[in-house]
Parts: sequence; structure tokens; C-alpha cells
Amino acid sequence: MSDQKRLFLVDAYALIFRGYYAFIKNPRINSKGTDTSAILGFMNSLLDVIKRERPDHLAVCFDKGGSVARNELFPEYKANRDETPEAIKIAVPYIEKILNAMNIPIMVKEGFEADDIIGTLAKKAEKQGYKTFMVTPDKDFAQLVSENIFMYRPVFGGGYETWGIPEVQAKFEVENPLQVIDFLGMMGDSADNIPGLPGVGEKTAKKFLAQFGSMEELLDNTDQLKGKMKEKVEASKELGMLSKELARIMLDVPVEFDEKDFEMCDPDIKGVTEVFEELEFRRLTENFMKTFAPDAQPVATTGATKKEAPKTTAKKTTAGAGQFSLFGGDGEATEESQAFSSRNTAKDISHFYQTVQPGLGTKLFMDQLMKQSSVCFDTETTGLNPITAELVGVAFSWEAGKGFYIPVPEGREAAQEVVEILRPFFEDENIQKIGQNLKYDIKVLSKYGITVKGKLFDTMLAHYLINPDMRHNMDVLAETYLNYTPISITELIGKKGKNQLSMRQVPMAQQTEYAVEDADITLQLKEHFEKELGEANTQKLFDEIEVPLLRVLADMELEGINLDKGFLENLSQELKSDIKKLEADIYESAGEEFNIASPRQLGEILFGKMKLVDKPKKTKTGQYSTAEDVLSYLAKDHKIIADVLAYRGLTKLKSTYVDALPEQVDENTHHVHTDYMQTVAATGRLSSNNPNLQNIPIRTERGRQVRKAFVPRDKDHILLAADYSQIELRIIAALSDEENMIKAFQNGEDIHASTAAKVFNVPIDEVTREQRGNAKTVNFGIIYGVSAFGLSNQTDLSRTEAKELIETYYRTYPKLRDYMSDQVDFARDNGYVQTVLGRRRYLKDINSRNAVVRGAAERNAVNAPIQGSAADIIKIAMINIHKKLEEGDFKSKMLLQVHDELVFDAYKPELEKLQKMIKEEMENAYKMSVPLDVEIGLGENWLEAH
Repeated sequence: MSDQKRLFLVDAYALIFRGYYAFIKNPRINSKGTDTSAILGFMNSLLDVIKRERPDHLAVCFDKGGSVARNELFPEYKANRDETPEAIKIAVPYIEKILNAMNIPIMVKEGFEADDIIGTLAKKAEKQGYKTFMVTPDKDFAQLVSENIFMYRPVFGGGYETWGIPEVQAKFEVENPLQVIDFLGMMGDSADNIPGLPGVGEKTAKKFLAQFGSMEELLDNTDQLKGKMKEKVEASKELGMLSKELARIMLDVPVEFDEKDFEMCDPDIKGVTEVFEELEFRRLTENFMKTFAPDAQPVATTGATKKEAPKTTAKKTTAGAGQFSLFGGDGEATEESQAFSSRNTAKDISHFYQTVQPGLGTKLFMDQLMKQSSVCFDTETTGLNPITAELVGVAFSWEAGKGFYIPVPEGREAAQEVVEILRPFFEDENIQKIGQNLKYDIKVLSKYGITVKGKLFDTMLAHYLINPDMRHNMDVLAETYLNYTPISITELIGKKGKNQLSMRQVPMAQQTEYAVEDADITLQLKEHFEKELGEANTQKLFDEIEVPLLRVLADMELEGINLDKGFLENLSQELKSDIKKLEADIYESAGEEFNIASPRQLGEILFGKMKLVDKPKKTKTGQYSTAEDVLSYLAKDHKIIADVLAYRGLTKLKSTYVDALPEQVDENTHHVHTDYMQTVAATGRLSSNNPNLQNIPIRTERGRQVRKAFVPRDKDHILLAADYSQIELRIIAALSDEENMIKAFQNGEDIHASTAAKVFNVPIDEVTREQRGNAKTVNFGIIYGVSAFGLSNQTDLSRTEAKELIETYYRTYPKLRDYMSDQVDFARDNGYVQTVLGRRRYLKDINSRNAVVRGAAERNAVNAPIQGSAADIIKIAMINIHKKLEEGDFKSKMLLQVHDELVFDAYKPELEKLQKMIKEEMENAYKMSVPLDVEIGLGENWLEAH
């Protein structure tokens, strides 16, 4: 390795934005509701660089106040940039605090961009004999690359690539990195609003550089150009030189490179970990400590902190040891050991986890178990699918720090013998059962003939009601609320793949430690969440809706639904033929064959070659955008785009449903078993997974055909679909107390025709189909904050007509607008809105200074109570119907819930009684000033029934 000293200069905002967008689909929200994505992303990148490279010298460079020089040169510079997301504004002070604690210099100069600071420092360091690495994904820095200055670029999927002179030459097709300035000037930059030369993109810029070598030479030799390109370039000479100047990174910022100031030195570990603790960065703390102090002594040597749950550090007593020694010796208690920071693992906390031995040990255990009033249990199985998984063991805990593990042998008979011993506990109505995701355990045990009875407490559901936007898996909850990191499952069975073990292959001592830890942690989380449910005023929702519903969902999921595989095989062949025809039509329109599924190739065809629009939208990477919303807007004017959208729809339908569903039929039940998730949607709606039966397209004819594949179990049954009619409109009418709308529903009028009659001022029997359609669009769009622009896109109305329609609508239903305004005001004052049953939707961005972010929160303030109330009402109906099915000893089964619809496998002799009961329970699930209306359909398949 070279002895040459190395300086790493980090482009702060580039990595902060990169970190933020890396988590954009799954933001990291802590228990305080703070979006920590940008901080976490930036720190992960910074620590990764430090660990990989162990730099001698390091600094982090920030922008402040933009570039005064560039703005004076071109006032529109960066004028089209969106306002900085609120999460990034929150992140920067935290990042600066962390960097200060890490003793890493922050380089910032008012009126200059980080690019210019990095450029200046890199050149000064080069003169002092340093190799400098510019840590940034921004291609603009390539102009600075020299023999001793390199780009150190994070790449998609992890890792870094180093760009030296050869890499820049290859990437930009230039001889000298300085030509990158010309390249950027020629093609411009939409992100920075650098205009560039009209009509010049990446390919043309490279061609010009190969031919002329620089912007100046190009502009001096325009006589060598032809046609429109010649006209455009000659007319834009000043624009070209301006663009080159804007793209040039400045090298004369008034900052100094004093190597002593940039030396890497030891961080203030306590200072850094305190900030991490505030942000709830458990794994990052571990990463940080491994990087800077792998042998560090604990900050708190006892491991006890105020964040621990009560009893977490309880010691094993002599009496306890004597008592529990009867169970066998596989679960020795562990003494506390040293740990970094204040975060704990099983090695740091005194605990007593015991394997229960057969015979006398099991008898003594059961004697103790049956004396308890509340017990946490957790099943260990051979897999994640409860329909196919076999029991390996069951863990129990009823006192923090203590627990027991009952192994379950392989083989059905032997396993059933152990389960029978445990049956009295599971079926005791007087013992509360605690668990994390109890629905899974209930489904596994049901296969062994066990019905879990008694009051339930599910920590996953409890936390969902307390903080719906946060993740609810046990590891995250343990780290957040108990300051404890559980044993990772990968430590026991390895990572996914052919070499992954089954839990049955794990040594018994490790099985015991892992399984009982889960039960112990869940027990302690229950103590936290029990109090917080009361504080959030959601205890009733937990006790009366979510917990009873988990039993209902377990039964529905175990039942599954029958699938006609032969029908789907035929449909697959039809789709294959349709897709092939669309391919041919698209190739004919394009004049060549290409990969339609490739966004890059498709974009080049539609907007590069065919030039279907003058100013096509581009992605952040510079390629043409072929996103759904972009193409949908253009589809009515261009057949090729309509064909592409149809092609996408059919290929997705074929791969996601038609070809995939038969593979998900269980070989024993011959049914498809979806998994309903109660803790995903913040509004309270259920979501369906593996397979997702809620997203089968119903707007297209082919999409609807998929529903034909879902059929009754046999000839004695028929499918019954019960659907709430316009439930969200009924809810908003009732909540807003809007008399005109309430009367229409009470009189049984067609609400869309009624709205059209009022808005267009015509008698209801003279409302045209078009008027009703427009009224329907407004009715359903209004709670989602539909704009005049959005309405005009969804209808044949102009934007002016759409604006007038919305204004007339609000005049017709004045209380509706007042209600929406009141909801936003309530959210601003309280930080949340709630449903008719008190389910809260927290809106952390409701007072954001960013208008776009705030607007989204305001729309949620209006629609979350509507969506959530609809979800609450159908959940009540499901619980009540399930109870009636059990009490009435019906053979009919509830199978599916899809938004406002319930699907049943109806036993034909019960039909009359069943229909009456379902309609009654659904329509009376919740009383409002507006009647709930349920439509029932029957059919030999789901499509017919719906």
C-alpha cells in the first residue's frame, strides 16, 4: 500500500439526499414519530467509508445559502428545485451534532456550494502531496479528477467505485477530465436548471466533444453543423458559454487546508451514542462501536439504564435455582457481561431460561403453568407458513427474565402426545395468553386440534394502535422500548438459501435460549404497551376490534378458497396470445423491435426516436421517464403508448396472478390461503399477502376474468359476495352532517344522480350519463383532495370546467367543506385525526413548512377518518358474522375480505337464513344518521357473485 497520505472529502447533502431516498418506500420512523431516514442513510454511508478505507484525513462539506456567484450570473440557477423535504431539514442539525462528537471537521462557507469547497480543498491538498477522494454520487465532480484526485462513488446495491482518469475518459468519452465541464455545459442539467444547448443530449454532447474538443471550438465552427442543429447552436452561443460557466466547479473558495485540522482522531463515544440513543439507532450504535471501539468498556457497566423495562436485570435467586433445577440442565442462567454503550443482549442481562424435561419435569412445569393468570407463549416451527409448518417447540414466560421451553418431537403421533399435555393451558378460559403475532401461533396449533381460548394480548397489534407508522416486528420493539437486541434467527439457522437449517436441526440449548427469549421479551413489551394503549385512548379498539378480529382472520386464512387451476391455465394461453399481438403492434408503430419491459429502451423509442412530446419528463438518472402516470396522460393521443400500457397490464396480470396463483394452492387443502395483515395500513384497512387477493384488477375485462377462477368448494356450495354500497360517501355525509347528502341516502336515491341534479341544476330524471359520471368522479375524489387538474384528467372536462364543478359542488354541500377544514384544524392542534371508533392516524407533517409535504398531510387528515371508519365498520361486521356462524352451527364459511366486500362459501340449504343474517349484521355494524346499504350477489364463481 502506498505511503501517500489520503484525504476523503464527503459531499454531505448528496449523501443525505441519497440516504433519505433509499428509505423512501419504507421510511425509518422512531417511537417519537421522527423520520430518521436521512440521518440513518448518511451515517451508514459515512461509517462504511471509514471502515472500508480507514482514511488518514477526512472532512464533511456542506452547502450554505447556495452559490452567490452562479445566481448573479444566472438568477434561474437551481430555480426549479423542489423544496427540501422536512425530514432532511430535521436531519441536518442532528448530523452536524454527530460529526462534532466524532471530531470530524465540517467545512461550510456562506454563499458557496459544497462542490466548490470540495474542489478548492482537493486542489490544495494535491499541492501538499495528498491523494484526495471525493465521496459523492454526483457526476459533476468528474471534472476535478486528476492523477491524485479521485471520485469515490457509492453504487446501487452497496459498495463503492473509484473513478480515476481512465474511468472518467471511458464514462464521458473525453480525453481530459476538464472536458466534463464542456460536456455538462452542452447538455445542461435539469436538476440545477443549467439550460445547456437546445436539442443537445448526452449522445450529441459526446459526439461534439469527439469532433470539436470543447464548447469554444464547437461555437467557433458551427459552419460544420447541419440543418436545425446548426440553427439551434448558432442561436444559443451565449447560452452555451453561460452553461459551461455554471457547470464549472470553483477552485478559489476562501477555505484553507491545514492537514492537522483534517486528521482522523478518536470520537467522543459518549457524545455520539447519546445522540444515537435519542434517535433510537440501536444497530447503528453497534456498527459505530465495532468501528471505533471494538474492545471498549461499557458506558454503564451494570447494563442497567432508565430505558430498561422493570425486572429486566432481576438476578437468579438461590430458591429459584433450586426450584427450577428439577426441569433439567440445558438452560443455565447467564451472568451479566460487559457491553458497549447501554444496549443489552442476552449476554448482558441475568436470565433463567430452562428446557423442560419429560416426565417429572413436565408435570412440575404444568402444575406451575396452570396456576398463572397470564402467560406469554411462542411457538417454534419448521417454517414461516403456518399452513405447512410443524411444531418444534413452545416457549413460555410469566415472569421477566425467566421462561421455559417444551421441545416437540418430530412425527405426528409423538408431537400430538406433547401437545395433549399442553392442551389444558391453551383451552383454559381463565388464563390470559400473550404473544407477538398470535394469529400465526393460533393457526399452527389449530392443526393439532388446539383452540386457543381465554383473553388475548398481542403486542404487535397493541403497538400498531399506539404507533401505526412505525415498524412492529419484535426486534425493533425490543430495541426501541427495552433497549435490548434479541438473538438473530440467522445466528441459529443461517441466511436464506439451500444451506439454511431447520429449527429442528438447532442444538437444544440454542433453541431454548432463542425461543424463551422471544417469550420473555414479548411479556415485557406487554407491560409497556398496556399502559400506552390507555394513554392513546385505544384500549377499547384493541379489546373489542383488533384482538377479536385476529381469531376471525385465523379461521378465514385456515379455510382458504377453492381455485379452478384449469381455468387459469386456459386464461394464461389467451393472455400469451394477446401479449404477442400487442408486441407486434408496438414494434410496427416503433419501426423496430426492442425490449418493451426496459424503461430505458422504451423511453428512447417513444421520446428519443419518435419524439412524441416536445419536452419529455426525465428521471433523476437522466433517462426518459416511462412511469405509469407519465404514459397514462399521453395514451389517448398515441396508440403506441395505449398499447404499451395494455401490454404492461396483461404481462403483470399473467405473471402476478394467472401464472402465480396455481403455484400457491396448498397440496393438502387444495385451497389458496392468503394472509391478512392487520398492522400494515395506517388507516386501519386490512392488507392481503401471499397471495394478495385485494389487488386483483377489476377495471379491465381481463382482470375481472381472474375472479372467475375462485369457485365454491363443491356442488353443494355457492359463492356469496356481500358489498357495502358507497360506504365512504355515507360516512362523510354522516360525519359532516351534510343534510342534502344525508337526505339523498335516506330516500334511497342514486347519490351520483342526486349530486348531478343539484350541481348541474336539473331534475334528477333528466340527469345525463355524462353528468352522472362527472358527479361520481367528484363524489369519490373529493375526500382524496381531487384538484381541478386531477378532475380534468379523469373526465372530459377542461380544467376551467373542472374548477367550476368543484366550486359548485362545495356550494351544494357547504357542510362538507366545513368538515374538511375542521379536520385539518384538528390535526394541526392535536397531531392526529381519528375514526368513528377512535383509531388514530398520526400526521407528523401537518405543520410542515414544505407546502407539498403539508398538503399531503392535510389530504390524509380528511380521508384517513373516512377510510379508517369504513375499515372499522367492516371489521365489526366480520366479528359479529363470525360469531353468528359459530353460534348457529352454520356449514357456510367466511372466506375473503376485499375492501368493502366479504366473500362466503355458502352452503346452499342455508342460503336464505345466511343472506338475511349477513345483511342484517353488516347494515347494523355501526349506527349513523345515514343508513348502511349492503348488496348481495351469488354465483358459481367470484366474478358472478360480485
